[in-house]
Amino acid sequence: MVTPEKALHHARILSNSVRNKYRHISKRFRKAGIECFRLYDWDSPEIRIVVDWYAGHLVVSEYERLQTGPEYLPQMAETAAYALNVPMENVHIRKRRTQVAEGPRYGKLASKDKRMEVKEGDLKFLVNLTDFLDTGLFSDHRQTRNIIRKMAEGKDFLNLFAYTGAFTCAAALGNARSTVTVDRSQAYVNWAKDNLELNGFLSDKHKLVKADVMMYLTRAYKDGERFDLAFVDPPSFYKDQSAGVDFDINRDHPYLIKKVLKIMRPGSDVLFSTNHQRFVPRFDDLKVKEIIPLTPRTIPEDYRNRNIHHCWQIKV
Repeated sequence: MVTPEKALHHARILSNSVRNKYRHISKRFRKAGIECFRLYDWDSPEIRIVVDWYAGHLVVSEYERLQTGPEYLPQMAETAAYALNVPMENVHIRKRRTQVAEGPRYGKLASKDKRMEVKEGDLKFLVNLTDFLDTGLFSDHRQTRNIIRKMAEGKDFLNLFAYTGAFTCAAALGNARSTVTVDRSQAYVNWAKDNLELNGFLSDKHKLVKADVMMYLTRAYKDGERFDLAFVDPPSFYKDQSAGVDFDINRDHPYLIKKVLKIMRPGSDVLFSTNHQRFVPRFDDLKVKEIIPLTPRTIPEDYRNRNIHHCWQIKV
């Protein structure tokens, strides 16, 4: 159990760390128009806290541990807020779980339906810091979005497991000829539409599709849809018994990638990413020109304490 004395020691370490990190990166990020970034990411192994900055708000998260107790995370959140002069009404606490006995790992946290606008360079996104575990923007993929933007000009772009469509906005900013955005959640498809509209990209050439990705890929192949560039970032696991859907990234990623490749044109590129920390790639039997590890290029400086994700460029 973390004693009050130990918690106070942790608070001092956290306070110094977030203050120093903010001083180190905030000025440069402000000049670049980046309003969302990570300030603390398990920098000390004994303090399993994550602190993210969202345009003057803080999201403070911890993976649940019995030894910390119920008062530990609020204490760390208050410490981070005080160190950065952030009012407590702008502080949002998250408890993450590594596993549960049964049922979903996470449910909806609140129903305030309050979103705020944040900037990432020339793009703007809507985030929700109160209602869900994730906010609507994965800022660890900031660099990856820049890569997609630079590759997108004149191409037909496919965004699978698209979440709130941040990569679609990046491709649209890069003058993609067309985009297709696919997600199983109607709420996320609607959110992606809102992000496109926020950036002035909403038009007929940007198609939004609510569908299971595997089912969409089967239908797209039969319908003759073809693409020049794709971003594929599946969740580690998902299961929907009512739809007969069961996905495990370590088990199923070769099958998924092969289905994606069937609708890619010769000379096209697929960027495949996962944040599963125990992911084991099985790419040996993919019939492609080249597979390039991109992870060092795609992880921003504020996430480099640990590999937050893994990413590859698959050249068709």
